[in-house]
Amino acid sequence: MAGLDPSAPVAARYHGDQAVAPGMLDFAVNVRHGRPPEWLVARLAARLPDLAGYPSAEDVRRAQDAVAARHGRARDEVLPLAGAAEGFALLPNLRPARAAIIAPSFTEPAVALTSAGVPVHHIVLERPFGLDGVEVPEDADLVVVGNPTNPTSVLHTREQLLALRRPGRVLVVDEAFADSVPGEPESLAGDSLPDVLVLRSLTKTWSLAGLRVGYALGSPEVLARLTAQRAHWPVGTLQLVAIEACCAAEAVAEAAAEAVRLVQLRMEMVVGLQAAGADVVAGQAPFVLFRTPDAERIRMSLQRKGIAIRRCDTFVGLDEQYLRAAVRREWPLLVQGIQDGSAAAMCSGGRR
Repeated sequence: MAGLDPSAPVAARYHGDQAVAPGMLDFAVNVRHGRPPEWLVARLAARLPDLAGYPSAEDVRRAQDAVAARHGRARDEVLPLAGAAEGFALLPNLRPARAAIIAPSFTEPAVALTSAGVPVHHIVLERPFGLDGVEVPEDADLVVVGNPTNPTSVLHTREQLLALRRPGRVLVVDEAFADSVPGEPESLAGDSLPDVLVLRSLTKTWSLAGLRVGYALGSPEVLARLTAQRAHWPVGTLQLVAIEACCAAEAVAEAAAEAVRLVQLRMEMVVGLQAAGADVVAGQAPFVLFRTPDAERIRMSLQRKGIAIRRCDTFVGLDEQYLRAAVRREWPLLVQGIQDGSAAAMCSGGRR
């Protein structure tokens, strides 16, 4: 399951929103809802008159303090980000001699590191995409792993992640979807470890893709290295307000309740996909990875019906038979579309 060449722009820079046109039913992008909650819109709107000024140090501190309280960390262990993807873009500042990326996984870390001339080694996991028996080159001084992983939705245990640590190595854990797991039992966000950098996103949960909001958690020394060549005012006022608001206790409780609801919705969606003949990967995330014969024909059939779904041959380690779908209440429409596409492929002799 080699997937496309990770160095090819068509593979590494592809994003699910490229599959979506206005008016389509969107299963390709993992943004949770069609708009942010009203209370969050109100918080952001209240700061619009302040946009003439540069983001203030007070706003930065308030955002840091909210994140620190959320995870039981110190203020100087928190770095506000313009989306978790900015954290990946900053990884070359750590000056790794050799990076190891556990795949299949989000492609932006490989793009950023390769573009900076850092040698990147992909450790491709076989299905069921767990870390059991994983072998990381001992000379890798930077290791990147998702938890739960995009696109597989697999959740690794804390013990498995911590076993990847080595002297002189920084372990980067992409927890962009960790708040979709009830209780976040495997998260390392609350652990103050000198060699572990955790990246978190608020973009998907709070429907802020047009703003891009996230943060990094790590030791002050690692964060200082990470930001050594960062531009001035990299995170805007509204982003800082969103970080503070979404890490407040009430918002955290709201996200936790939503995570519980997502579990049930995901289970229903998985059952529907399996009934349609899809081979679903077991996982815990607000998206589902599955394999089906004639996946490309089915994807194009869905597109003609106005339904967008994520192709997965752009991920290292996956091929054209894999598709990824966001967990949505409209999943019966997706399942019906898959069944229709499968029937059409069978009638045309596409199934082999």
